[in-house]
Amino acid sequence: MNSSADANNRTPLPPVPVAAPAPPKLLDRLREHLRVRHYSIRTEAAYVDWARRFILFHGKRHPQDMGAAEIEAFLTHLAVDRQVSASTQNQAKAAILYLYKQVLGVDLPWLDEVVQA
Repeated sequence: MNSSADANNRTPLPPVPVAAPAPPKLLDRLREHLRVRHYSIRTEAAYVDWARRFILFHGKRHPQDMGAAEIEAFLTHLAVDRQVSASTQNQAKAAILYLYKQVLGVDLPWLDEVVQA
């Protein structure tokens, strides 16, 4: 009987705080945005890959912290250093512009300084 009295005299534990779920990562947001708009899986894979390459090219900086100058540098790198075809460079450009305009909500000026492949 003594043990049940001890159990009733215990103070309740404070509630455990529940951490809010982390917001989705940028590339996951890009994937979700493309899926909701019914882009093909291949387009989704290509756009996510170009966004990932863009981020890695700039030392894993978040695209929100970059702008037109960094996009121009990346696209020029593709044409000059990597010597990609014009269609490949255009696909990379479309992917990055989609990321900025549709996912991040940043409207970029026309990219005139890009060296065309």
